Amino acid sequence: MSPAGDTRRKLLEGALRTLVEQGVTKTSARSIAATAGVNQALVFYHFGSVDELLAAACVFGAEQRVSRYRGRLAELDSLTELLDFARAMHAEEREAGQVAVLGQLLAAGQTAPALAAATSAGLALWVDELEAVLTRLLAGTALAGFTDPAGLARAAAASFVGIELYEGVDPEGGARALDSLEQLAVLAHALEGLGPLSQRAVTHRLRRHRRP
Repeated sequence: MSPAGDTRRKLLEGALRTLVEQGVTKTSARSIAATAGVNQALVFYHFGSVDELLAAACVFGAEQRVSRYRGRLAELDSLTELLDFARAMHAEEREAGQVAVLGQLLAAGQTAPALAAATSAGLALWVDELEAVLTRLLAGTALAGFTDPAGLARAAAASFVGIELYEGVDPEGGARALDSLEQLAVLAHALEGLGPLSQRAVTHRLRRHRRP
């Protein structure tokens, strides 16, 4: 990596660490440069502004996190396993402070277009991975043809962030929301275990109640 590329990476990583450790309200060119161990002027030289740096860091961080889980997602064989994985991943991301950072960027993006676009792009990386997994796992099940993997992936991404924010003000309520995933896991397991006749019966009933 070139010296310029190395500096850019230090700034991106420094921005993410600063967000995790100090929060978005205390994140500045000075604090990011101090965390990254570089001169403050390099923030503006490489990115133009703090918002542009945070925007780039948001996408950079999402790429890193998605890459971390891609292999595990590819190994999932059922909706039950996906739900179990989602809960475990939520715990890992919460411990690392990543979901809290995403929530802060979402809030900041309401008044900062660059952050809004970058946060959306970062979430899109997660959505694309989830959509691919859901499409694969739903194929051949009674739910195939009655679900929208793209919509479900977006709902999952929104819930992922929402539960983290909810836990900040109501830990018990957040825990109950996560516990509900266990109930969904039971339902998913039951559907996966149905025989061919039962699968057809479920499909028939779903067709009758499907909205136009």
